[in-house]
Amino acid sequence: MDYNKKLDIHELLKDLENYRPKRRGWHWREKVDHLEMGGHIYLDCSKPLTNSIGIPSAISYFENLDPQPMESITTEIASGRFEDDIRRMRMAAWHGADHIMVIRTAGQSHYDGRIEGTPQGIGGVPISRKQVRAQRKALDIIEEEVGRPINYHSYVSGVAGPDIAVMFAEEGVNGAHQDPQYNVLYRNINMVRTFIDAAESKKVMAWADINQIDGAHNANATARDAWKVMPELMVQHGINSLFSAKVGMKKENISLSTVPPTASPIPTLRYDLPYAVALREFFSEYKMRAQMNTKYITSSSREATVTHVLNLLISRLTRADIQSTITPDEGRNVPWHINNIEACDTAKQTLVGLDGLMTMLEMKTEGYLPEKVRELQERSVLYLEEILEKGGYFEAVEQGWFVDSGMFPERNGDGISRAIDGGIGAGAVFKREENYMAPVTAHYGYNNTKQYGVDPERASDLIGGCTFEKPEMIQFVDELDPEDNVNKRLAEKEDVRDTAKVLPEVEWLGDGIVSVEMMLPLPKEVAKYAALEFGKYMNLEDPEVIHLEVMHPAEGTRIMLKGHLNKVVDTSELDIPEEPTIFTDEELWEEFGKQPLRVVAGTVGEDEHSVGMREIIDIKHGGIEKWGVDVHYLGTSVPVEKMIDAAIETNAQAVLISTIISHDDIHYRNMRKLNDIAVEKGVRDKLILIAGGTQVTPEIAVSNGMDGGFGRGTKGAHVATKIVEVRRSRENA
Repeated sequence: MDYNKKLDIHELLKDLENYRPKRRGWHWREKVDHLEMGGHIYLDCSKPLTNSIGIPSAISYFENLDPQPMESITTEIASGRFEDDIRRMRMAAWHGADHIMVIRTAGQSHYDGRIEGTPQGIGGVPISRKQVRAQRKALDIIEEEVGRPINYHSYVSGVAGPDIAVMFAEEGVNGAHQDPQYNVLYRNINMVRTFIDAAESKKVMAWADINQIDGAHNANATARDAWKVMPELMVQHGINSLFSAKVGMKKENISLSTVPPTASPIPTLRYDLPYAVALREFFSEYKMRAQMNTKYITSSSREATVTHVLNLLISRLTRADIQSTITPDEGRNVPWHINNIEACDTAKQTLVGLDGLMTMLEMKTEGYLPEKVRELQERSVLYLEEILEKGGYFEAVEQGWFVDSGMFPERNGDGISRAIDGGIGAGAVFKREENYMAPVTAHYGYNNTKQYGVDPERASDLIGGCTFEKPEMIQFVDELDPEDNVNKRLAEKEDVRDTAKVLPEVEWLGDGIVSVEMMLPLPKEVAKYAALEFGKYMNLEDPEVIHLEVMHPAEGTRIMLKGHLNKVVDTSELDIPEEPTIFTDEELWEEFGKQPLRVVAGTVGEDEHSVGMREIIDIKHGGIEKWGVDVHYLGTSVPVEKMIDAAIETNAQAVLISTIISHDDIHYRNMRKLNDIAVEKGVRDKLILIAGGTQVTPEIAVSNGMDGGFGRGTKGAHVATKIVEVRRSRENA
């Protein structure tokens, strides 16, 4: 695939009924010992990508140096339109994500119906095989583009859990949440039905080598005081992990969804680090999937990022095989493309920045940390022992022991209680007959096939293989709804799909959504409604405040506004200048090393502006001094004639003037005067004259006698490159 071209969704959907995934099973990153990149050695990094985009500083200063940490990085996509999620998957993969979780379009936390009927998942949208297959097909292409396998992930839960597991195994899904306790506690599905369904689901997932993530972390996202359920969390992890292993899952395919129970302004590390150590000591045989606690997510991007970074520090101080990323989307309920990407970059930047951390320090073996670790472990063991004494897990749930906000053995009586014989699907479990037999692969429990001379583990041999061995047997259903389907959605936006026309977007192609940030000198409530009015003045349709932050109760409020800007721009009508040539650092060092350069610089006329000029010349700001240029800075309000005289006196080869003020066309006159005086004094052919300013353009500068001109956004490298180009052209003339 040409990475300069957009994914062709129409092409992707062609012949989808015959597509088969290229691989199955989870892929872990490949560690490279003492990886050397960009002249640096990395200790905790994996095989680099073929194509990727580094963090902004990497692009600006380190030639897109983009080392990949050892941890798989997750991005969660939830727009509700699978064709647009595919585009976001491609962006995320280029920024380092190799664990793509689809939590709304291709998987649900709860189902009340079959996969290929019209199942409306509670809390989301319907699932279909078409969505899953199209996304896996797209990821098969994208992973070739970036040069790394990408794990596709969704949810196996609800009363249709086994059905979903089968479909995921058939369609090459690589990871999935599967935790019967989630069904019981949060979805009120009958616990007997749930654990039987889970056994079947886990058996299927084991066959497909699917990496399982549990959902125990939901307890500290639900409990009133999240930090008080740490012992319970370890018990929940233990129940699901051992249950999964007993069903037949490989322990290396069982991942604990570990979530720090606190966030600032609580003294975070004093709570979260002991818990992380205790958990990892108890469950050393299993994988760890680290995630932020969504309980404390607000609409502040800064706050989400800081919490994310603190969690990443815990991952490196302990262990995380998978590093999830949570964004302010959770607090805003707006799934932005950009937040997915920024969260991936945050994880990548932090983990690489902490490279080799544990070679420089070690955890204390005495004092608060080990004592707290021991305490948490003892509480969790006592918790489990009491469950056994009281009759087992089902009885404990019925008595409301779970998600109780008391630190065990304390109980507050606010836990979740479910009846053993109640809930969705109660009474829907039937004992298998003695002669029960189902000729399918990865079927859990007693399966009477030996009477036919077939090993139960190879039951499908009786029919020459089931859909797992013979995917051509799979019945592919294309679209169920004549109105709400991908073909209709694509048709609605054909005028901005692969054409010169463009609309802004946040989650879907051409959704027209933009965000505007503003500061208003008003108290919170007044600022909110004033911001909505400003949104209307800016012609935003349906403006909505998505972030509001008080700077001072009376003095001001920061607002982020979202709205629709349904205006199309035709890019074919834009006048886009060519990108200027910029020489590399190495080229400029070599050039000015061979031919030293001296310049005089200053702000001319009655102009006192100095910041722009200092950024062009000062080494601190990446100015031309960086490459050994000898700069004589004359300051501000320098007479134009003095600039030429100084060049003559210092034997300079170039003159740089800044001319900001533009009323009465003074910037034009300053440039013309500089050229005229250089001609008058007989040095014009010996000097390179460069002008810059907010109202200066290359065309204006050259038409007024300059050799080059620069406006907003100019860097020292632009000016240095221009001087070299002019000097070479004169030498070759």
